[in-house]
Amino acid sequence: MISRVATVVLMALLGWVYKAIQPPPPKICGSPNGPPVTSPRTQLRDGRFLAYKEWGVPKENARYKLILCHAFDSTKDFPLPVSRELVEELGIYMVSYDRAGYGESDPNPKRSVKSEALDVEELADNLQLGSKFYVIGASMGGYTAWGCLKYIPHRLAGVTLVVPVVNYWWSSFPRELAKEAMKTVVPSERRTLLVAHYAPSLLYAWMTQKWFASAAAASRDPGIFCESDLKVLHKLLSSGSFIESKSRQQGIYESIHRDLRVMFGNWEFDPMNITNPFPQNEGSTHLWQGYHDRLVPVQLQRFLSEKLPWIRYHEVPDGGHMFMFADGFTDRIVKSLLIGEETSAM
Repeated sequence: MISRVATVVLMALLGWVYKAIQPPPPKICGSPNGPPVTSPRTQLRDGRFLAYKEWGVPKENARYKLILCHAFDSTKDFPLPVSRELVEELGIYMVSYDRAGYGESDPNPKRSVKSEALDVEELADNLQLGSKFYVIGASMGGYTAWGCLKYIPHRLAGVTLVVPVVNYWWSSFPRELAKEAMKTVVPSERRTLLVAHYAPSLLYAWMTQKWFASAAAASRDPGIFCESDLKVLHKLLSSGSFIESKSRQQGIYESIHRDLRVMFGNWEFDPMNITNPFPQNEGSTHLWQGYHDRLVPVQLQRFLSEKLPWIRYHEVPDGGHMFMFADGFTDRIVKSLLIGEETSAM
């Protein structure tokens, strides 16, 4: 009798665990129970739709064409604060898009670093941006930019990574350096990164449980922001620059959770083994990092830039994770990429 009761209890427990780790199906935009489609979208070869938004000068008049890859828990609608004066002066056309599962872009159950890069290429082709274009990837959007450098280097005119999130398990990082860097991360964020890497199938359960604090970035824990970041955020909030975010409207699993799984999973390549896509200086690659960034440890970006000397590394002494939104800083980032001004911010 006792063994039967134990078996029943065990089966019930396993059933509860299985249910807890299974995310609900996403609410696809345009489906009967999903959010409405309000943005232009383009269909990819696999049938998925990518939503996009165009900024700047008309495409047919542009000298420079940029594709913008948004950050974690964000969308195409978050404005890149490039001044109108610079846009007009240089003739810049920009297109931002919702990465797979975010905003109004269809989820991709097979999302990977490679699929993100191929989405960028197909978006460029569908919008007829030409044989080469520029890419800017910010924060979590940095892994899309790394994917572009690896998988579609022949399509790139130049690339900028702004505070790109790092994977602590890239093989080129010395283990002790990576461990020490991870210790600087907010504890709740550190626990989430470990789950995402070592037990990705449990990430949904971890992110939705109520007993322990999980991802600090997902919960917008103020502890992830340094003093300069808080000043930038206060100014953005005061100016009304923030808009209602639709990043999670199709479900948290296909947006922020899958982002974490891809970013901190096992990559098919190590970015520090990528070769220079511009050996004749026909383009350039830039990496911008804030010294006081509490989400992305500066020591790992320094190590990475030393391994890849062809990347132009810009370290902002008083900057955090949000420094690009400080007055005039995005103009400096864009000018550095497009016309080569300001080779260093150190």
